[in-house]
Amino acid sequence: MNQTSPTKPAMNHVERFRAVMRFQPVDRMPRWEWAMWWDKTIARWHGEGLPAALNDVFDISCHFGLDPYKQFWFSTTESTIEAVQHHVEGVVAGMDDYLALRPKIYPRHEEAIAGMTPWALRQKDGKLVVWITLEGFFWFTRTLMGFEQFMYAYIDQPELVHKISEDLLAYNLDLLERISRVCVPVFLTIAEDMSYNNGPMISRAIFDEFMAPYYRRLMERVKELDAFAIVDTDGDVTKLVPWLQSVGVDGVLPLEYQAGVDGLALREAYPDLLMIGHYNKLVMNQGEAAMRREFERLLPLMRRGGFIPSVDHQTPPGVSLQEYHLYLRLLQEYTQPDVANG
Repeated sequence: MNQTSPTKPAMNHVERFRAVMRFQPVDRMPRWEWAMWWDKTIARWHGEGLPAALNDVFDISCHFGLDPYKQFWFSTTESTIEAVQHHVEGVVAGMDDYLALRPKIYPRHEEAIAGMTPWALRQKDGKLVVWITLEGFFWFTRTLMGFEQFMYAYIDQPELVHKISEDLLAYNLDLLERISRVCVPVFLTIAEDMSYNNGPMISRAIFDEFMAPYYRRLMERVKELDAFAIVDTDGDVTKLVPWLQSVGVDGVLPLEYQAGVDGLALREAYPDLLMIGHYNKLVMNQGEAAMRREFERLLPLMRRGGFIPSVDHQTPPGVSLQEYHLYLRLLQEYTQPDVANG
């Protein structure tokens, strides 16, 4: 199908995002950076002409002319809406440790939720997309236990893994209920990072036993809100995609090219899969020809819908401000309807 229509009237940011994710025609493709930039990247750019007063990623995004969105990451352990290093990593070795820790985690985020009100109004007017991030059942338990201990716990302490997941499900459902009274996000991501360069870190059997029941209940609520649900997991997601689709997840990001992900093959195998990312960040300092080839590689995906091109992880500090401006010029060129429409 043709993803863009040269004759379609101008759309606002919310209309455009929803239409792409519903495989419907749009006036042009969204211009997004889902992961924004490393702090070291921003520090470099400040020395190359980016105004020193610009430090907030939302403000920098607007400065670059990217389509605006506002992300709220609801930490499981800190009273913050930013992705942060947890202070509890690896502190849970057994049920007693978890039960002792439990009263000190799961913050209510009342201030952050109340602070969503002005962003909800801007979203209602189509001026930006509100995006929330919840921490997932693999991510959170790994945070509490540490990776190696967590892997053993699937066999040695299954009741602990289930208990943590049950509590996290209840927490996330409560968050969604309270958030939805203030602002229903257009989409949400579930932070997992449960795959690496050779595929998922767990088996399908482990997923079905320890994650699927909780995902299904969480996705039921997400569908009631009419929001898109996307799992954020690095590495090669190829084997993971059908597992996630089986529990109601709509899509994945960031589709890391260096991990061997083939977005077009995923589209052929899973026609309704939503995807964000997949632009190889390692070509961004190799000149215009290399950057243009990467956009050409993504054009078939862009033309079929359900996909938003974006850097496949944060733009690294090896990319100069001048090189990033070149990337932005090409992004604007390739997201125009006459290009993306073929």
